[in-house]
Amino acid sequence: MSYDVKDIKLAEQGKMQLAWAETQMGALLEVRKRFEKEKPFKGHRVGMALHVTKETGILVRTLIAGGAEVAITGCNPLSTQDDVAAALAEEGVNVYAKKGETNEEYYEYLSKVLDIKPTATIDDGLDLVSEIHLKRPELIDDLVVGTEETTTGIIRLKAMVKENALKYPVVAVNDNKTKHLFDNYYGTGQSTLDGILRATNILFAGKTVVVIGYGSCGKGVALRSKGLGANVIVTEVEPIPALQAKMDGYRVMPMEEAVLFGDVFVTVTGNKNVIPRSVMPKMKDGAILANSGHFDSEIDVPGLEELSVSKKRIRWQLDEYTMKDGKKINLCAEGRLVNLGAAEGHPSTVMSLSFCGQALALEYGLKNKLDVNLHMLPEEVDKSIAQLQLDAMGVEMDELTEEQIKYLNSWKEGT
Repeated sequence: MSYDVKDIKLAEQGKMQLAWAETQMGALLEVRKRFEKEKPFKGHRVGMALHVTKETGILVRTLIAGGAEVAITGCNPLSTQDDVAAALAEEGVNVYAKKGETNEEYYEYLSKVLDIKPTATIDDGLDLVSEIHLKRPELIDDLVVGTEETTTGIIRLKAMVKENALKYPVVAVNDNKTKHLFDNYYGTGQSTLDGILRATNILFAGKTVVVIGYGSCGKGVALRSKGLGANVIVTEVEPIPALQAKMDGYRVMPMEEAVLFGDVFVTVTGNKNVIPRSVMPKMKDGAILANSGHFDSEIDVPGLEELSVSKKRIRWQLDEYTMKDGKKINLCAEGRLVNLGAAEGHPSTVMSLSFCGQALALEYGLKNKLDVNLHMLPEEVDKSIAQLQLDAMGVEMDELTEEQIKYLNSWKEGT
């Protein structure tokens, strides 16, 4: 066991964080109980690049209960919870993660995870998979399967598949219904606003919030902003989500127009420079910029720095940029994931769903010989995750009668 964490003395607080998370993650604990008996990961080494949070810690414990050797690092320089990293290190986990780590440390830690020569990977954003393909190709022969957590990583994986660059099978956990319909929508919606509020403590009521991107994450951010009394504008590049936004009651317009109205701008696209330098001079004095996409590429931060004459940290995770005309623009969490950079990420319950998906996708990939491609978790496994969560919440459903089952499987009975 080896580790590199901010302060190992934080372990006791981290253990309390983990204990609290477990009280909210009943579905994943049921998976762990089965894994403890069946040991599906015995003999496997799992390399992980995920946000090192209390919820991720429960996933790590679940994999270890299933027999895995685990090494983990963060997948974003600002998202690690240092007390949780310390607690995992004290439990004997190979963990390399610090909040605020440098770019050099970030890639050093990815390399340390790969030094265990993993037979499986769990990724969030695809940096671990990219490192393997670009810098450690000798590891590919031993890799049975990988899993990917987030939209940005799936975008990158699809590009790899298109270029025939992917060399081992990966399961798209983000595409589980129990992931993107809950984590992306409910989780991102709540935790993004949590991050902005912790960074700024603004009143959302009466503000105009511009949501850039209306996928599952953007839908959640827009709904929660509306719920706090904000006026919401959506910008989009695709006609179907733009139409959905319009019919959900939001104003839809190009960024060039939206920039004139916005008090708060939130990016959730998985793309680059969706708030470009060119629109920044048109923003209101005091505008707030926040990113909830995986990478810090959605807001043109270098462009913002070039346009400004000064920058100062005015609150924890809030930087004030003063422009040449005296106007001020405020940036949350350095343009990185605001929900993890300035808050604690998604609530534990929604991450229980996501991490059931990770654990069961890993088991599925190790039990079944998958071809080298991007794979979906079977629907019956996805449904089983939802059932685990319903059970954890004490929710019961109806069941189809024999007559109803027969009717649904027949084509002869009509009007």
